[in-house]
Amino acid sequence: MSEREELRNLETIPVGSLGLIPAEGCKALGEKIDKYLVKWRTTRENEHKNSLAFKGYMRDSYLLKARVPRFGSGEAKGEIMESVRGYDLYLIVDVANHSLTYSLCGHENHMSPDDHYQDLKRIIAAVGGKARRITVIMPFLYESRQHKRTARESLDCAIALQELVSMGVDNIITFDAHDPRVQNAIPLSGFETVQPTYQFIKGLLKHVPDLSINSGHMMIISPDEGGMGRAIYMANVLGLDMGMFYKRRDYTQIVNGRNPIVAHEFLGSSVEGKDCIVIDDMISSGESVLEVANELKKRKAGRVFICATFGLFTGGLERFDKAYEEGLIHRVLTTNLVYQTPELLSREYYIDCDMSKYIAYLIDTLNHDASISDLLNPSDRIQAIVQKYNDGALSD
Repeated sequence: MSEREELRNLETIPVGSLGLIPAEGCKALGEKIDKYLVKWRTTRENEHKNSLAFKGYMRDSYLLKARVPRFGSGEAKGEIMESVRGYDLYLIVDVANHSLTYSLCGHENHMSPDDHYQDLKRIIAAVGGKARRITVIMPFLYESRQHKRTARESLDCAIALQELVSMGVDNIITFDAHDPRVQNAIPLSGFETVQPTYQFIKGLLKHVPDLSINSGHMMIISPDEGGMGRAIYMANVLGLDMGMFYKRRDYTQIVNGRNPIVAHEFLGSSVEGKDCIVIDDMISSGESVLEVANELKKRKAGRVFICATFGLFTGGLERFDKAYEEGLIHRVLTTNLVYQTPELLSREYYIDCDMSKYIAYLIDTLNHDASISDLLNPSDRIQAIVQKYNDGALSD
């Protein structure tokens, strides 16, 4: 990737001194991002580095000290322990991290997405309008599954976005939003939803040595009609066919808050003997993607690879272990944008797709107020890495 770093020689004046504040739930991701930024800015050739406009450009770390202490009642407050006046701030939060706990009247309470979102607002409130610009990087968009109204119900995601903007947030960056149209709630503010397609393909190519990337041997599968866009993009950049399942539901009853699926119907050409990449935005319980894998195997598909931006695994890993043992799935790929349990990282079928370098590129470029178009559409990088793989030149 050294060639790309040379290409990204940013000459424009930074918006302000760069500052990163990762929430407690994504400290490890924040530290990885910080290391990339420190390395690039130390080695970048720039004749203006010592000018006033570039003040604080090279530092040992861009992480700022902040915390959210709690009282015994469970109440909390946000604190920033150093000056942020004039800074270009990037707040990173993982609302899906269920591993953190706090004491609530003597009881141990696990943090919910609501707690993480509230803590984010506390840090923004602690900034107190002193920063030059605030960008919130929220990979798993808070309440994004509640994105449209079908009855008398709340529109939580839209309310949250408007709330952040009203508090002074300039830009919101998320990954693979459940429905990107939620940005209609804040039409005059910056909102980017980023796809990790390149990282999925890179992860697959690095860990599976015998893939044949052509339409005779491989196919991209969308597990439902809602995820067609990401499957079409991946199929087009790789030059493959795609297929789609649609869920036939029983709308006369509700089980666990949703209408149960009666059957998965498949639309597309034959999958017989082909490696299938099932791509989705999230694995929640995993029931849906494993049902799709089962249906593909019934249709005599080859190996089944499951790619999902967010691996929540709310029902544990047992059903995935079982599916792997039975040969239904070959590999599962998710990103480190949300909390990963040690058990998940230890599974031999699991491939971790690291997003820290990509986020560091986004932050570095945005701090210089430069265009991120090439980062949002990685088709050239995908073509290059596939070519390397086919030439046998893909190194770790």
